[in-house]
Amino acid sequence: MDSRFDDIAPLYDHEVEQAIQEILVDPGFQHAVKYVIPDIDWNDFSAEMSTYKTKEEFQAKMIYPVVSMLGARVSTSIKGDNWDNIDKSVEHLFLSNHRDIVLDAGLLNILRHKEGFKTTEIAIGDNLLIHSWIDKLVRLNKSFIVRRGLSIKERLIASKHLSEYIHYAIATKKESVWVAQREGRAKNSDDRTQDSLLKMLALYPDDKPFLESLKELNLIPLSISYEYDPCDYLKAKEFQQKRDDPDFKKSQRDDLLNMEIGILGQKGNVVFRFGKCINPDLEKITEPDKRLQPELAAKIIDKEIHSNYEIFPCNYMAHDMRNNETRFADKYTAGQLEDFKIYLDKQIKKIDLDYIDYDFVWEKMLEMYSNTLKNYLEATQH
Repeated sequence: MDSRFDDIAPLYDHEVEQAIQEILVDPGFQHAVKYVIPDIDWNDFSAEMSTYKTKEEFQAKMIYPVVSMLGARVSTSIKGDNWDNIDKSVEHLFLSNHRDIVLDAGLLNILRHKEGFKTTEIAIGDNLLIHSWIDKLVRLNKSFIVRRGLSIKERLIASKHLSEYIHYAIATKKESVWVAQREGRAKNSDDRTQDSLLKMLALYPDDKPFLESLKELNLIPLSISYEYDPCDYLKAKEFQQKRDDPDFKKSQRDDLLNMEIGILGQKGNVVFRFGKCINPDLEKITEPDKRLQPELAAKIIDKEIHSNYEIFPCNYMAHDMRNNETRFADKYTAGQLEDFKIYLDKQIKKIDLDYIDYDFVWEKMLEMYSNTLKNYLEATQH
């Protein structure tokens, strides 16, 4: 146990029983559980939860069945690809595109558990820890906390602390880690790794150059592909709100709604595909200017993520519709195209604004579904 990281690390096993008792009596937690599992017997559920002594036990007996049940309910299929790219003799940092606030990491760990891998630790922004029970629950679920909304001076201290923790988790605790490639989701699905994130990851140890520090994390890019994004209309709505009011900021209620719709909305087919560990590619970076190295590393990661997307008929349809062409007409049927148009229309009608700029949000929806294919084509040079 290393007390240096108590402020951000997942709970220790000796804290598990008390944390469970505290969340079980929280009305917010009770409400959330009953919302996700309406016919639950609360007394049986509480009695079962109260028997868990470790995070692993909590995940295997509670999180795994609940997220598996949810996954089956909200998707047509869920699969993981390229497991052979994971070197079992070391731990890895899995860096992925970010589509769903909760399920990106949740489904990854369900798939890992099924394949006989340990679950990863999960980076989560403190902006999502809206209630104290959420804070306890995510730490029970092997999450560590990323501090947001800090001053520049505080941010540097917090970033160094976080970097040291991630290196410690991988090298000393022997835990693999999942981190999203950027703060917040890419609203238009144009997934790009933030240079600043890579700089943060390499702040520790102080005496190592950027590329050497990054190599210590055995970073594997991971592509997450959801056929449909249940939050697509919420993202389109936000695009219009920001266009109409440049100062618009999402509220906590908006964040909760995005989490809720993301968890419970239909996703169609879901594919998690592992890229290759980027260490051999980092070896090839010869750029002497240290300031340019993070940008080059980000390009390596993005190419790996983009080229491993699963491309669905809706991506081909959106690309053709957006560009007013029939380039990919052999990838879908006239019936699928009609259904997709009906789907987009139905989603747009869910937007609760006094005035919906239909053409604008329609275009934004097409952009979301076509950017995946656009980036795939560039990465694979089709």
